[in-house]
Amino acid sequence: MKSQDIRSKYLEFFKSKGHTIVPSAPMVLKNDPTLMFVNSGMAPFKEYFLGQAKPPNTRLTDSQKCLRVSGKHNDLEEVGYDTYHHTLFEMLGNWSFGDYFKKEAIAWCWELLTEVYGIDKDILYVTVFEGDKEDGTPMDQEAYDFWKEIVSEDRILMGNKKDNFWEMGDQGPCGPCSEIHVDIRSAEEKAKVDGKSLVNEDHPQVVEIWNLVFMQYNRKANGSLEMLPNKHIDTGMGFERLCMVMQGVQSNYDTDVFTPIIREIETISKTEYGKDEKVDVAIRVISDHVRAVAFSIADGQLPSNTGAGYVIRRILRRAVRYSFTFLDQKEPFIYRLVNVLSNKMGEAFPELKSQKQLIQNVIKEEEMSFLRTLDQGLVLLNGVIEHTSDTVVSGEKAFELYDTYGFPIDLTSLILREKGLELDEAGFHAAMEKQKSRSRSASEMSTDDWTVLIEDDIQEFVGYDTLVTPVKITRYRKVVSKKEGTMYQLVFNLTPFYPEGGGQVGDKGYIESPNGNVTYILDTKKENNVVYHLVKELPEDLNSVLKAGVDETQRYRTSCNHTATHLLHQALREILGEHVEQKGSAVHSKHLRFDFSHFSKVTNEQLQDIEDFVNARIEGKLPLQEQRNIPMQKAIDEGAMALFGEKYGDTVRAIRFGKSIELCGGTHVQNTSDIWHFKIKSESAVASGIRRIEAITNDAVREFYTDSSKIYFEVKELLNNAQDPIKALQNLQDENSNLKKQVEALLKEKAKNVKGELKNEIETIDGIQFLAKKVDLDAAGIKDLSFELGGTLENAFLVFGSEQNGKALLSCYISKSLVESHKLNAGQVVRELGKFIQGGGGGQPFFATAGGKKPEGIPEALEAAKNYVVKA
Repeated sequence: MKSQDIRSKYLEFFKSKGHTIVPSAPMVLKNDPTLMFVNSGMAPFKEYFLGQAKPPNTRLTDSQKCLRVSGKHNDLEEVGYDTYHHTLFEMLGNWSFGDYFKKEAIAWCWELLTEVYGIDKDILYVTVFEGDKEDGTPMDQEAYDFWKEIVSEDRILMGNKKDNFWEMGDQGPCGPCSEIHVDIRSAEEKAKVDGKSLVNEDHPQVVEIWNLVFMQYNRKANGSLEMLPNKHIDTGMGFERLCMVMQGVQSNYDTDVFTPIIREIETISKTEYGKDEKVDVAIRVISDHVRAVAFSIADGQLPSNTGAGYVIRRILRRAVRYSFTFLDQKEPFIYRLVNVLSNKMGEAFPELKSQKQLIQNVIKEEEMSFLRTLDQGLVLLNGVIEHTSDTVVSGEKAFELYDTYGFPIDLTSLILREKGLELDEAGFHAAMEKQKSRSRSASEMSTDDWTVLIEDDIQEFVGYDTLVTPVKITRYRKVVSKKEGTMYQLVFNLTPFYPEGGGQVGDKGYIESPNGNVTYILDTKKENNVVYHLVKELPEDLNSVLKAGVDETQRYRTSCNHTATHLLHQALREILGEHVEQKGSAVHSKHLRFDFSHFSKVTNEQLQDIEDFVNARIEGKLPLQEQRNIPMQKAIDEGAMALFGEKYGDTVRAIRFGKSIELCGGTHVQNTSDIWHFKIKSESAVASGIRRIEAITNDAVREFYTDSSKIYFEVKELLNNAQDPIKALQNLQDENSNLKKQVEALLKEKAKNVKGELKNEIETIDGIQFLAKKVDLDAAGIKDLSFELGGTLENAFLVFGSEQNGKALLSCYISKSLVESHKLNAGQVVRELGKFIQGGGGGQPFFATAGGKKPEGIPEALEAAKNYVVKA
């Protein structure tokens, strides 16, 4: 059975049981501070489990894209070495929110596996939670009794808390679970060892394929458990593992989910899968990682140096280093696999087809960048090796290469072994742990349980219509972090404060008690569909009616910038083309940032056209036309743009200004004329195929023009109030260029004269013509002198020092013949001599320079230079 059919049979089966099929949510989480990525099938439904939103149906089913590479669930380093762990995987799930429970979940699971898919009952085992004394939780007798009605008891195994009690996190809904394991070993192996003894023992052919979680508890901050008012079902079946079972193979990578990618890797790299274990691992790593990276980019997360973007960059770089080391690929090629992936999975996940060009461009650029890093790292590693006096290379130096330059530690270790050296692994891991401890310490946060003051299931947002309103606190909790100290999160029965989301910053403001005491709201955020307000201290009377007020100035400026992003999006599509899609935004009170797909630099003329387009709409005084809670499809049919990678509900809010229509939950001005003016400040590249415009509106534009005017008149005054300042500056530049040429010519002449004087000071040591001298020349002059003088000598070894503007400069020139015959290296020489001037440097084996901040060390450095000639 093909993988497409396996997926559709699952969804259709649960549709027949009254479930609504829902599409996979974007894998990249944008409005959940607790997670970077969807790491389990239930993550998109957290708000339903917590009772903070109403699901479209009490029964849902889906195939959810998941990524496990950070935090509690981290499979990254196992990927490639075994046959069943992945970074990106699909989780087939069926969900019940306060509807059916254990009996139906167990019965339908068995029916699907054994009757619909036809899996032999004799190769399946099930586990049941054995209970836990510490938590005071009993053995799950209820699940056991349901299982024994359909499975022989010798196939029901007890599982401990680690394996059979599932938790969302340190706090929140949780419960016992039943796992279904499959034994796909050969008959001979089964005869030797009973399959039940291999369950949960990490055997590659005895693996878990489905987990039925029975959500019945809530884990509190103190670790205790309480019963949930409603019980839920959360199941997840590994799609790739199911395909392995259904297609009768021994590895996920032998299924048709991966084989087309593997065949393409073999063709490009001229290797053969299944012949060499190291090559096989590399091919598995690449075929897995390209999926994770491609889906992440499609969902809007580009590789970067921070947060979720860093995780994606790390995954891709791991793939590149395996291809570099074990497949001997020194040019980008992973981007070429996107075509195969799109053809294979594009029907189930259309974003792969619509975003294919962007995915390919971004991956190719990242590959090129990291291959350059590997080249640079090899040079730096050689430098470390040269400075290693024994056979053990410093772990701290290796960590510096890894941390600062991104050079993989396994590649460092491999190269050292080839050169007969070993890595101080303890030192490396100590440096790594030191950094992790710093990072953990900075981000550590403790969160108390909510203190509930008023039972209130539905929190209303009224901030579109009013900025001031009476509110009551329904619950609060304390959070403590090293960065922010002690803070409190307050939830109101209704709120005028807009929470951070959709690129827009959260509102600030205040709450005022009846006695006039004011508590300042420092930020507003949203988690699991609940808006909370951050304060430094609690109001005196938590039970009174409070006056809540949003900072009107900040909200107004932010609204101007948000509306401007809509007009900018329209302008970009109008002027650059319909291919433009929003790829991210940041809307603050003082500025806005807008990322979009476009494959070349936007010209100055185009930028002016874009700016003029937006300002024409501002001058056109277009009124806000808002539609709230309209069906998603109706909004799309009316021309509204939905942003890729965003999660929308069945009903949405549509914002229209003239012909600009977008689905948006953010705040906006009532009329485009409120924006006053729009000004682009910069345009730049974010990644291959992604451009960024930064702009300002309203008060910020006024300040910009005021500052620009002030600078203009100051410059004009410096130019003696020239009538045409631009022409006057051009004249100055021309004059400066001519003077530079004259100075260069004079310095060259001076170097020639110095050359003649210095020839008489050269001494011969063991056939080497040596000179170490302080000269009054700049860097360019010293280089000219070195090559002029060195070119007239055989076996020259020249070291010059100079003091320029309070800084020290050293250079070393060694004849190429001497470099080869005596294994001398100018780069190594200046690095050592640079210590005398408290500096460093490098260069090529025949010429290198060093700079430092201690000019008085030059004589010592020149004196020490002779040692290199004597040793040679």
